[in-house]
Amino acid sequence: MAPKINLKDLTLPELVVLSQKLGTEQYRATQIARWVFQKGAGSFDEMTNLPQGFRSRLALVAVTGHLKILAKQVSRTGDAIKYLFKMDDGQAVESVLMKHSYGNSVCVSTQVGCRMGCRLCASGLEGLVRNLSPGEIYGQVLGIQKDYGERVSHVVIMGSGEPLDNYGATLTFIKNVTASHGLNIGQRHITVSTCGLAPRIKELAREKLAITLAVSLHAPDDYLRDTLVPVNKKYPLRELMQACRDYAVHTGRRVTFEYALLDGLNDSQEHAAKLGRLLLGMLCHVNLIPVNPVPERCIRPPSKQQVKFFQNTLVKMGVAATIRRGLGADIDAACGQLRRRIMNCQ
Repeated sequence: MAPKINLKDLTLPELVVLSQKLGTEQYRATQIARWVFQKGAGSFDEMTNLPQGFRSRLALVAVTGHLKILAKQVSRTGDAIKYLFKMDDGQAVESVLMKHSYGNSVCVSTQVGCRMGCRLCASGLEGLVRNLSPGEIYGQVLGIQKDYGERVSHVVIMGSGEPLDNYGATLTFIKNVTASHGLNIGQRHITVSTCGLAPRIKELAREKLAITLAVSLHAPDDYLRDTLVPVNKKYPLRELMQACRDYAVHTGRRVTFEYALLDGLNDSQEHAAKLGRLLLGMLCHVNLIPVNPVPERCIRPPSKQQVKFFQNTLVKMGVAATIRRGLGADIDAACGQLRRRIMNCQ
């Protein structure tokens, strides 16, 4: 027997095809979409404006794709909540709700584990387990919104996994979450993070989306970046930076460069000056991140004074740079930490 379809994996045109195959009018697809993408229906019995016979036929071939909350951690300040969602195959992924003055932002995962091997991340310690489907990504946003009881206004695709390594699912998720039959979140409120898959950045530029591209840079030269972000050996800075420049030109959107500051490793004045020279004249912004401690990786953040010094060096060179506001440092903050702790105890 073929596995049932997760309705959240489908786009509206695909829901139309499914509805017609099941012998009903195509307008029923929009009704289904609103139930699964907006209201988060957990069963077909909730879809009361669909004929009972059609619901029965639908239940034979599809599921609503509801995710179960396996664990939840609330920060002491209440501005961040980390969720661990369990999927049908028993795997689990993390998501985070972050409260800001401009609204509620959710950081979602796109893979169980990761194969990129970045030194400052806990999600790749066990390698890549599998990709998430579009519906499993979407289910994280909807699950948090339903649990918290407030609208999610922004989405950051920056949790466990490399979004551009799961390109098709990530793109389908973006299309559904920004659609009028979905959560109708504006494209400008979506951020996609990558560790630097240059060919995929070029492909994403051709989509002409109004999203924000965030590149995890973390080093100003190939020698150091090869160590911190191993994919740099395949796509070195020269190739990556050209892809980013082309992205800015084709989309008219500035690129955000994430730079995690690690004490004694990439936070010196020389590193700041190199970074400034690398980015000078480019339509971009640097987001400086005092790294979350990862005991397994033996890394720690620099002092606040050193972080501010690094920022000032960039600004004096004409490169826009801000320091990320720290949220949830007390709730297994680094990607993958909560999943590893919970799953290793089961």
